[in-house]
This record gives sequence, structure tokens and C-alpha cells, in this order.
Amino acid sequence: MSKARTVRFHAYGGPEVLRIEEVEVGEPGPGELLLRVEAIGINRAEALFRGGHYIEPVRRFPARLGLEASGVVEAVGEGVTGFAAGQAVSVVPSFSMNDHGVYAERAVVPASSVVPRPEGLGAVEAAAVWMPYVTAYGGLVEVGGLRAGDTVVLTAASSSVGLAAIRTAHRVGAVPVATTRTRAKRDALLRAGAAEVIVTEEEDLAERVLALTDGRGADLAFDAVAGPGVTDLVRAVAPGGTVLLYGGVSGLPTPYPAFDLGMPAVSLRTYTMPETTRDPERLRRARAFVESGLRTGAVEPAVDRTFPLDAIVAAHRALEAGHQVGKIVVTVPH
Repeated sequence: MSKARTVRFHAYGGPEVLRIEEVEVGEPGPGELLLRVEAIGINRAEALFRGGHYIEPVRRFPARLGLEASGVVEAVGEGVTGFAAGQAVSVVPSFSMNDHGVYAERAVVPASSVVPRPEGLGAVEAAAVWMPYVTAYGGLVEVGGLRAGDTVVLTAASSSVGLAAIRTAHRVGAVPVATTRTRAKRDALLRAGAAEVIVTEEEDLAERVLALTDGRGADLAFDAVAGPGVTDLVRAVAPGGTVLLYGGVSGLPTPYPAFDLGMPAVSLRTYTMPETTRDPERLRRARAFVESGLRTGAVEPAVDRTFPLDAIVAAHRALEAGHQVGKIVVTVPH
């Protein structure tokens, strides 16, 4: 058995708990692939898992991390078809980090989570496209039912998912209204395609959305922040609309504002990416949406900056600082 440098953590904590260790890789089992990892997409889910705040707890320590990567197939497990050694691929986040992790030089992953890398797409970009766009497509289209002519409010819009949501909204003919806390990212969001940008420290979100929609309100709000701001989103959504919570960046309790606001006819529900990735039909449609978009240029990875694997702690600190516009990617030298 060969070893590979692998990121693990032995207890919950901040970025400083991450360690790079020599770990036995093993051979791919039935239905699995062994990959030589070239680049890793860094996601907030991994920071939450590392800190003990994710939707599932760590089953055992030391634990691994990583849901999204690009690389090259090194070995194919029993029963796997459609892949061959030397093939360039991407890993689509669709498994538990208790079972697999791609923060490593080499990693074994389910073949069902791997897709061929489109020709012309570099390793860094290939590690930055699937989590954002599958999350955005699944939430906005599959669950939220976003349609042409709809208005959607997007919080945390400068994140990789937020930027993907802007492009996804345009692709279905909807109107993306981005929110940002300060003016620092306003111009970047307009360049990324936001129809309007609301600076929440300076403007009343609900009043601005109502003004933009001639008093009707938005059809959908796609929220990564949660916390007290959900009340403003409910005020901004039209009767019959939906507030879809897919994250909790605020870290604060989220109220259920129905009674305080006179019980508006608004749906409030959560969404997690596994609703898309663990449903074969939804995942098939999401793959088609992303792959066709990559061919036409409608889907474009947004990379803010890269770090080498040795700087994984710094990469996580940058993620949590929240200054990025787009994805943070870790490169893996060989």
C-alpha cells in the first residue's frame, strides 16, 4: 500500500487543527476510483464539519475533509465502467466526509461522484464549478421552481454559490437581485451580472425589493445567511413566494417570523445540496445543466485565489474571513 499526504484533524476546532499527515491510501473497492488529486475546491461545509457545526457530526477521529476536487484517474475499482486510468475528471460533492475526503494528494472516491472533465477546462477551474452550480441549480430550479420573469433575492451573493446563482438565474430568464453587507463588493456583483445590488448596511432590503418589483415582492429568496435577517427576506417576498435557506453564515438563531408579520402567505424551508446529489434524476438534470453551460460559456467557474496544499490552514482562514469574491482553491503539487 502506498501513502499520500492527507489533511486530517484529530479534534473539532478552528483552522489550526488541520494537519498534513502521511496516510495509507488503499486500493479502490467496488464502485470506486482512485484519483491523483490536482486541485481542491474549498467549501464552507468543510469548515463547519471541522468545527463540529455541520449537518452531520464527525463519526470518528482522526477525520478527513473535502467534497470537491479535480484530478486524474489512477485506478478503477471492480464494476466501474466509463472511466480509465489517465482520464481527467472532477469530483461532484455527493458523499459523506465520514466516508471519503479529497483534501489529499491521492484519494479514493465513489465513481458515482465523478464526472469527466470537459476538454479545455483547467484543473483549478474544474475544482471550482460543481459545488456552486449544483447547489444553485438544485435550490433555485429543482426546489425553488425559478422561472423566466421571476425575481430572486440572493444573499451572500459574492460567495461561489452566490455568483453561480446569479448566472443560473440569468440562464432561466429570471432577475437576480444580489445583497451585500457593505459597498466593498457592490461593483464586483454588478460585473458578475446582478441586475441590482442592495447594500444592507445602507438600505432597507424589503423596501428596496418592493420598489424594484412595483410593490409585488420577489418570487424567491435564496439565503445563505439565516439568523434575524430572515424577517427582512419574508417581508421582501411576494404572497405565495418562498424563502429558501441553504446556509447559516450568521451563526445566529433564525426566527420564524410568521406571527410577527401578520402571517404572510410565504413558504419558509431549508435546502441542502444532497437533495440534488443523492437523487439520481435531479443529479442527472443538474449535470446536464452544468455541462451544457460549460460548453456554451453560460456556466463559468469563479476563482478568487489559490493556495498550495501546504497552506491549507491559511486557505481555511481566508474562507472564514469572507473577503473573497468566488471560490478559494487549493492546488496539489506532484
